[in-house]
Amino acid sequence: MVDLTSRLQAIRKMVDAGDYFVINRARQYGKTTTLRALAQYLKKEYTVVSLDFQTMGAASYENEQSFVAAFTEELLDAVVSFPKDIEKKLVAFADGTSRIISLNALFRVIKTWCGTLEHPPVLMIDEVDSASNNQVFLDFLAQLRAYYLRRPDTPTFQSVILAGVHDIRSINRKIRPEEEHKENSPWNIAAEFDVDMSFGKTDIINMLNQYEHDYHTGMDIHGIAEQIYAETSGYPVLVSRICKLLDEKISGTTDFPEKRDSWTIEGVNEAVKRLIKEDNPLFESMLGKLSVYPELKPLLQELLFNGNPIPYVATTSYIKDATMFGFIRNEKDTAVISNRIFEAVLYNAFISEEFAGNKLYAMGVQERNQFIIGGHLDIRRILEKFIETFSELYGEEDEEFLEKTGRKYFLLFLKPIINGIGNYSIEPQTRNSERMDLVIYYQGEQNILELKIWRGNAYNERGEEQLSGYLDYFHMKKGYMLSFNFNKKKTRGVREVFFDDKILIEGVV
Repeated sequence: MVDLTSRLQAIRKMVDAGDYFVINRARQYGKTTTLRALAQYLKKEYTVVSLDFQTMGAASYENEQSFVAAFTEELLDAVVSFPKDIEKKLVAFADGTSRIISLNALFRVIKTWCGTLEHPPVLMIDEVDSASNNQVFLDFLAQLRAYYLRRPDTPTFQSVILAGVHDIRSINRKIRPEEEHKENSPWNIAAEFDVDMSFGKTDIINMLNQYEHDYHTGMDIHGIAEQIYAETSGYPVLVSRICKLLDEKISGTTDFPEKRDSWTIEGVNEAVKRLIKEDNPLFESMLGKLSVYPELKPLLQELLFNGNPIPYVATTSYIKDATMFGFIRNEKDTAVISNRIFEAVLYNAFISEEFAGNKLYAMGVQERNQFIIGGHLDIRRILEKFIETFSELYGEEDEEFLEKTGRKYFLLFLKPIINGIGNYSIEPQTRNSERMDLVIYYQGEQNILELKIWRGNAYNERGEEQLSGYLDYFHMKKGYMLSFNFNKKKTRGVREVFFDDKILIEGVV
């Protein structure tokens, strides 16, 4: 387990200060795990009331009475014991026998209970956005707000913590027609929650140290942690899933017979390949959002295929949505895809939309065997066949079409050739409108291929120098380059170029 102590300490300071706040993070980002750990961390000095709104069905929000009844049932389950007179009133709310069942009546009972407690009460509600578009829930938040503002004179919760994907302050909600309700959010008292919940390299190292203490694999802990972080950018469930695959699925296979064989860079690459192909709830949820929020798709495609920088403006609706659902993050005021895993999943999803009837993909399927020689991937032959096929199909298209689709179509051609055995990743530091480095993994081998837009001989020579330097980073002597050249007098084809001590195989289409 990653040690959450530093995060819990940071959240504890907010609780001590009496903050009301929202933990809104993308799906499977560790919100529930954090809340459970926090409840244990606080229990000696606080009375913790931990609720999960996921257990409350749609009928619970039909009206004020049904919400009070359902909320009270959850409250009775969450708290070990109430004073008898208070418990009697709460039970009457829950079973519908109370003469008055309303939010006002509920909060008066809660106020009385808070005044009897030895330790200050803290309310935590998980999956709170499952209720977020219901007016009765907004009325509940308004009551919390009112009691918060009267805290100096009225017993109430020391702190309230709401957790969910959506930020409760900006939810799409069913609002009463009165204008003041549209403008005055019932949760505008919320403090900013800026605790980093991702797993840093140190977190991963400490977790692997625990594992190594038990299993003695001899792994390069720092190297493995670096690789896992590079693939996930610390997205908690992805870090955990890679480790789980290495321990439970990859260790014991033909290629990785022992644990010491799986906990290697090659093992991590195999785990990433398997993870990308999984049909898991996280990926299903993310891709489903593209249908509900169609404005996200062009943003993501622009980042993935065209590499044009998009400013990260937090107030822009599609930037807020893409961040909220975990697609992108802010890096030096520029929007970037959150991690390599999500990149690969999105690439596959967007490319798969064009599988049916696409001749480039069909050619990749049809000619697949000619690109595998003795178990090795023949990148030069792939370039030659792609140039031939692409030129035949799209050679007469205009420059704008070729520039926007060229790289996507190469990936579409490559996909069926390596499918099932290999995978690829895009190096983030090279992704821009003119250059993109592709690392192709196949049967334990890596091939570096630069996809670029032709901007003249001088630019091409700089590209060769950049590719050579990138090969040095990977300790390799051969690399590949595919240039999309819009010059009418260009010479299509593939040639070998010797650069310093490297062989560069360059293709022009």
